[in-house]
Amino acid sequence: MTGSMQARARPGTGAATATAAEFQRLDPATGLVASTAPACRRREAVLAASRAARAHADWSRTPPARRREILTRAAELVAAYEPRLAAAMQAEIGATPLWVRFNLDIGRQHLENAAAMVTQASGTVQRDPLGLSFAFREPVGVCLAMAPWNAPFVLGMRAVATALACGNSVVLKASEICPQTHLLIGRILADAGLPEGVLNIVTHAPEHAQEVVEALIAHPAVRRINFTGSTRVGRLVAEIAARHLKRCLLELGGKAPLIVLDDADLEAAAEAAAWGAFFNQGQICMATDRIVVLDSVAEDFTALLSDRARRLRAGDPRQESCALGPLVSGNVAARLAELLRDAQERGAVLRAGGPPRGSFMDATVVDGVAPGMALYAEECFGPIAGICRAATEAEAIGIANDTQYGLSAAIFSRDSGRALRLARQLETGICHINGPTLNDRPDQPIGGVKDSGYGRFGGAAVLDEFTELRWVTLADAPRSYPFLQPPASEGPDR
Repeated sequence: MTGSMQARARPGTGAATATAAEFQRLDPATGLVASTAPACRRREAVLAASRAARAHADWSRTPPARRREILTRAAELVAAYEPRLAAAMQAEIGATPLWVRFNLDIGRQHLENAAAMVTQASGTVQRDPLGLSFAFREPVGVCLAMAPWNAPFVLGMRAVATALACGNSVVLKASEICPQTHLLIGRILADAGLPEGVLNIVTHAPEHAQEVVEALIAHPAVRRINFTGSTRVGRLVAEIAARHLKRCLLELGGKAPLIVLDDADLEAAAEAAAWGAFFNQGQICMATDRIVVLDSVAEDFTALLSDRARRLRAGDPRQESCALGPLVSGNVAARLAELLRDAQERGAVLRAGGPPRGSFMDATVVDGVAPGMALYAEECFGPIAGICRAATEAEAIGIANDTQYGLSAAIFSRDSGRALRLARQLETGICHINGPTLNDRPDQPIGGVKDSGYGRFGGAAVLDEFTELRWVTLADAPRSYPFLQPPASEGPDR
C-alpha cells in the first residue's frame, strides 16, 4: 500500500502500515532532530510484503502504456517536490545545494529511463519443426529494494523505478539515516497515480534493521532483492538470501583508483580527482579513493590537486557558502581521524586539509600512501584523497588492482589506445578514460566485481534483474513418442 504507517497520516505517503512507535534522525550538522519516522518491526515488515503480493496481480497486468504514464508523471513531479526533498536531504544527511541538485536531476532521469524501458521487457518467438517457441520476460513478483543514505533520492529511485516498470510490486526498506527523504519517493509515485499496495515503504529504527531485513527477505512473496550499501552489510544480505534461494543485485563498497599517466593533461586530471574525491564529502561508493600517479609527474600533479583541496572547506551548507557539508556521524569522523593518524605515523605526508573538526572535515590530500597503511586498504568514504606513486604503468595497474573492491576506476592519458589497453587490465566493473570515477547514467550498466558486488543497474542488463525469462512452446501438430510405439515385428514365432 502507498498509505502511511501512522494511522493519523494521510494515505499516499508510501509507508507500510499503522504503528504508534517512532524514531528520530538527528541532523549531523547541528545535533538537533532532523526527522521523525515510523519505527517498523517484524510484524509491519511482513504486512508490507503481503500487501505488495496482493497488489502484484493487478499491477503486472496493467498495460505498459499506463505504467509508462505513471512513471513519466512521477518524473514531472520531482520539480514540485524539490523544496521538500532539499529540506529533508539537508537535515538528514547535511547535503549541499549541489548534491541536492545532483540527486534530483539523476533521480528524475531514473524515472524517465524506467518509463522508456516499459516496452523493452519483451521476449522472442522462433519457429522450429514442431511449432512455435516463445521466450517471455515476465515480472518476478515482489521485489525488495534496500537503498542507502548517501545519495538518498538517486539511489532510492533507482532501487524501485525499473522494478515497477517491469510490472513488479516493490517493498522499499528505507535507510534509517534518511527516512523522510525515502518516504517522499512514495509520495511522488502515489501522486503520479501508482495504485495502492504497489510500492510499500518500510522505515525502522537503527536497532531493528536486522529484524526487518530478515523478515522481508524470508517472506515467500519476495522473489528478488536489490541492495546498495557497504560490502559488510551486502555480504549479510546475500547470506540470508542464499538460505531462501533468492537472487540478489548488489552494488557494494569501492576504492576507486584514478591513474595519472606521464602523458596526462594534469590540470584535467586534478580537476577530476578533486571532484571524485571530495564531492558529497567523499561519501559515494564511486568516490576517487586511491590516486595512482607515475613518478615523473607526481610532484606536479600533487601540487595541483592540493591547491584545489585547500579551497574546499566544510561547513553547514544552510548557514554558509561551503563546498563540503558535514560528515554523516561522529563515528565516521573518528574513523577518518584514525586513518589519517595511522597513515602519517607510517610515513605518509599531509599535503592539504587535516583531521575532522567535530562533524566537519575539509578536503584532505595525503601523499605517499603505501601498503601497510589502513588508508591504503580500507574504503575511505570521506573527503580524503590518498596518492600512491608508481614507477611504471605496470606498477600503477598493480596498485590499482591491489584491493578487495572493484567498482569504478579512471585513467588519464592523451594516448587513447594506451589508456584503453590499460583499462582492460583493471579489475573493475566500470572505467572512465579522461573522466572522473563518478558517473551515474541510468541507461548504462552500473555495477562492480570482486567485493563490490554483482549484477547491474541500468541499461539492457537490468531487465534480467527484474524479470523472469520463461520458455513456452506451442505445437502445431500431434507428435509421436518413440517408446510408446508398438515394437517392430520380429517375424513368426519359432
